[in-house]
Amino acid sequence: MHAASALIWAAVTTPEPVPSPSWTSPPPELVTPGPAGFFVIAILVVALTLLAADMLRRVRRARYRDEANEALDAEQAAAEAAARGEAPTEAPLENEGTEEDDRR
Repeated sequence: MHAASALIWAAVTTPEPVPSPSWTSPPPELVTPGPAGFFVIAILVVALTLLAADMLRRVRRARYRDEANEALDAEQAAAEAAARGEAPTEAPLENEGTEEDDRR
């Protein structure tokens, strides 16, 4: 059996390796984004900038609205206390923070 397999291996010729064709890079106009890609990115940058500015404006407006509501509530409580004849309680000054604010 050993002689038969050696004979078969000797009869079978190994093919010569064929080199694969060299890889060529694709043309640059197919790889680069070009003017269309630039305009898409520019539009995205402008849109995100406008969204960030709008968000900042809305957050600021909400914060100012909360501060105004707190001032109105304190003023209304002082007016009600004065109408009942009670001594008005002192509200903290605008620049003076509470202990909780100082810990932050």
